[in-house]
Amino acid sequence: MAVGGPAAMDDSDDKGGLRAALGGLTTRGRSFLAAGIAAAVCAYVLGQGDLLRVGLLLAVLPLVCVTVLFRTRYRVAGTRRLSPSRVPAGTEARVHLRMDNISRLPTGLLMLQDRVPYVLGPRPRFVLDRVEAGGRREVSYRVRSDLRGRYPLGPLQLRLSDPFGMCELTRSFSAYDTLVVIPRTEPLPPVRLAGEATGYGEGRQRSLALAGEDDVIPRGYRHGDDLRRVHWRSTARYGELMVRREEQPQRARCTVLLDTRRTAYQGAGPDSAFEWAVSGAASALVHMLERGFAVRLLTDDGTAVPGEGESGFAGSTQDSAESAGLMMDALAVVDHSDGGGLSRAYDVLRGGNEGLLIAFLGELDEAQAAVAARMRQRSGGAVAFVLDSATWVHGESPASEAAGERRLRLLRESGWTVVAVRPGMDLARLWLQASHQGALTQSAAVGGATGGTTGFSGGWS
Repeated sequence: MAVGGPAAMDDSDDKGGLRAALGGLTTRGRSFLAAGIAAAVCAYVLGQGDLLRVGLLLAVLPLVCVTVLFRTRYRVAGTRRLSPSRVPAGTEARVHLRMDNISRLPTGLLMLQDRVPYVLGPRPRFVLDRVEAGGRREVSYRVRSDLRGRYPLGPLQLRLSDPFGMCELTRSFSAYDTLVVIPRTEPLPPVRLAGEATGYGEGRQRSLALAGEDDVIPRGYRHGDDLRRVHWRSTARYGELMVRREEQPQRARCTVLLDTRRTAYQGAGPDSAFEWAVSGAASALVHMLERGFAVRLLTDDGTAVPGEGESGFAGSTQDSAESAGLMMDALAVVDHSDGGGLSRAYDVLRGGNEGLLIAFLGELDEAQAAVAARMRQRSGGAVAFVLDSATWVHGESPASEAAGERRLRLLRESGWTVVAVRPGMDLARLWLQASHQGALTQSAAVGGATGGTTGFSGGWS
């Protein structure tokens, strides 16, 4: 929400301001002025006094309207409120406008106009009747966009008009808002994921926190701590109230990798393969945060969201909503990268085992498929949704399908759980398909231990 402060609807008395006011003459005002001047000239040539008076009346009337409107001093304050300020693509948001007359004089007729980008719809215009001193008027309008992005709203403009319609003056507020249109998200079915065991279960790692089993290391008392946790020995030793520090399971980690290479996608628009990948990444992020994972968004150029702090992952449960907002804001404006490969993303991942890796990849050549295959070694589990964008534009062809299948086979052999994405496919069904493929591959690995087929992917369980 952005608030426009009081905007003084008065003008200075300099000549530049008066010239600007004369520029506000409407077609009617210019016509009256031209007719008056023509009548005055004809009256002078013909010696007609009555015609001269008529001409002077026609010419003076618009000038008087300009002067009165120019000297009018209104002081109004404008407020804009978005509800909500972050919406998924294809969803409407409502914009509430409020005008307060903070002067001691009532206003005349006001025409209110807000500037909005054309993709959000037509420019809204309202006519406000006389606003009494200290009064207010409230109006609202709706905006909607099928394209994600950040769209500025404003500045708000007021147009003053005289009763005769001879002149119109426009005054603008300085404040504006930003509407964030994020990708559409799809609810995903809950399935048990590999990598979850690193944060939960008997073999879980542990980290210091505020709830869990006892730890012998005390800390200073904080407001709100349970007095039953007071460690009296340490209190006597340090001379201040000490409580037992506690610990909790470390959250499982998940990295969502979004391939944004320009060469990996064909086509454009809301129904393109790239937009499907962005929407899929957004859905996976929200789902994994809801599952309690510490999540980060990674693009092919090595940019990580929410940040490059400790491990770069979203922090504790308390800031999961804020982290989700940061990642959604990043996805709202993500565009194609000019980089030609996935090597930068691999450099970020090769620092160590980062838990579960969920990748949304575009078209892969042999070199990029090899880089993606090496990423699997740096994750506890890996799932790839690979989009063949050529089929989204030109349809399927046997040659491209055979080449794509060879690259997918390379990923599977390296341990990825791979799902090929075709136009019109539903992410929720592909999510379940990936879960079944991972379970079947894991079963095959168990069979290999007893003499059966080998080839454990480790992607999903």
